[in-house]
Amino acid sequence: MPDLRDLTTLRLGGPAARLVTATTEAEVVEAVSTADAAGEPVLVLGGGSNLVVADEGFPGVVVRVATRGVTPDVEDDASCGGVLVKVAAGEPWDELVATAVARGWVGLEALSGIPGAVGASPIQNVGAYGQEVSQTIASVRVWDRTLRGVRTFANADCHFGYRHSRFKADPGRHVVLEVTFQLAQGSLSAPVRYAELARTLGVEEGSRAPLADVREAVLGLRRGKGMVLDAADHDTWSAGSFFTNPVVAPDEVPEGAPSWPVDGGVKTSAAWLIQHAGFDKGHGSGRVALSGKHPLALTNRGGASTAELLDLAREVRDGVAARFGIALVNEPVLVGCDL
Repeated sequence: MPDLRDLTTLRLGGPAARLVTATTEAEVVEAVSTADAAGEPVLVLGGGSNLVVADEGFPGVVVRVATRGVTPDVEDDASCGGVLVKVAAGEPWDELVATAVARGWVGLEALSGIPGAVGASPIQNVGAYGQEVSQTIASVRVWDRTLRGVRTFANADCHFGYRHSRFKADPGRHVVLEVTFQLAQGSLSAPVRYAELARTLGVEEGSRAPLADVREAVLGLRRGKGMVLDAADHDTWSAGSFFTNPVVAPDEVPEGAPSWPVDGGVKTSAAWLIQHAGFDKGHGSGRVALSGKHPLALTNRGGASTAELLDLAREVRDGVAARFGIALVNEPVLVGCDL
């Protein structure tokens, strides 16, 4: 039985009862449908970068989506118009971003360095450095396990929100097969909306910069925070940011904490809350600890168990709640375990 620790960026998780690697859409649908018909539990796996799997493993079939393909609707990259790009769910996310930058497709460059597969991006509405995938997704094609058919959701029907979508709200129902992106074409980035990135690039917020410069700046910032995978660096043995930035009422933001207005309230920094509740970078003991580069990442220092990681997550979550009265919510999907 294959160990899921070998398929996740946290390098945690026990055995799967069965593993199927699907390289075509038909194989994805067949594997999921066959398991559903037999009443067998299903875990759909992409890059394994947003999963925390129990030490006991998964008592069903793990369908590893390994489909590939990036298909633009125009071949002329010099065109000043837009481009629709259909991308298979199993395509590695950062390879797509690198392709977009190289071909002058605008709108994904600030999402460089994010691990995982394209199929996971609409589920979490992946975002970083002022960009979210919802800004460029035209449609998402899925296998609907309830209706047992292929469906296509336009952007407006995906119900995107901060780290949220209709797919996350109804977990397990929709297996993403393909994502279509609508991207501008050009040599300059989308407007830079994130202050740290603008400072790094030496530009004003809201201005544009060469696509390649934005990608390299983002990769540099992410490496400095241990957010670019490196097998030799235990600070990257993580699921990325473990907690989402909480959205609270304006009067609930602690004094001195950064905040940004969003629909429904004000977003504040989970990293700030964690540090100011007494959990600094490197906090932990033994085989699990907060990253030495960024307090939002919980890391496996080698040989850890999922139980140890969850104990650390509870310590941090409960400490923030006790200090500030704000409940942190985990970003990774928990499989066979909970907080």
